[in-house]
Amino acid sequence: MTINTVLFDFDGTLVNTNELIIKSYEHVLDLYFPGKYGREEIIGFIGQSLPENFKELDPDRAEEMIQLYQKHNLEHHDELIEDYEGVAETIEALDNEGYKLAIVTTKRKQTAHKGLKISGLLPHFSSVITLDDVEHVKPDSEPLDQAMRELGAKPEETMMVGDSKYDILGGKNAGVKTAGVAWTIKGEAHLSSFQPDVMLQTMPDLLDYLGVKTT
Repeated sequence: MTINTVLFDFDGTLVNTNELIIKSYEHVLDLYFPGKYGREEIIGFIGQSLPENFKELDPDRAEEMIQLYQKHNLEHHDELIEDYEGVAETIEALDNEGYKLAIVTTKRKQTAHKGLKISGLLPHFSSVITLDDVEHVKPDSEPLDQAMRELGAKPEETMMVGDSKYDILGGKNAGVKTAGVAWTIKGEAHLSSFQPDVMLQTMPDLLDYLGVKTT
């Protein structure tokens, strides 16, 4: 069946927030666990939600670590966020072609909307599902299911696009097609091991896959 709905992860998929995330984690971890976590360990945290990561590190202090992370993240957000080439044009083309578009992210609502507004992408999305909107995050199917309900979409007509295993596994659990992005910070080979239906080398590759013609 033809795909008419596309769900996108945000961080590391549509916008390069890798340095923002890493520096926010460094700010917190250097205070609570000095010298224990380096850049590579922090990269390993990317993809999971903040509550999951910080509760694993220290359940008793997780909430205060989350608050410190979010404060640092918001303060440095605009200076560290970067666009990925071809993303804006691809999203605009899909919107113009009548595709139903949604964001499915583990970010909090405030930071998700902030990033979408700064990147200029927000007007193209009819649904934005965040950590604050669900009980279970990716790879559980709940956030994808909620996005599809809001869009009036069917799983067999939907694709999930993301940069982490949680996006791919979440898509599989929701019964939708999946697309990985080769620019994932964890490497294309890592993401390929979770067997997405397609691996995008650039975001405009999605238009080719879906058969969307551009002028």
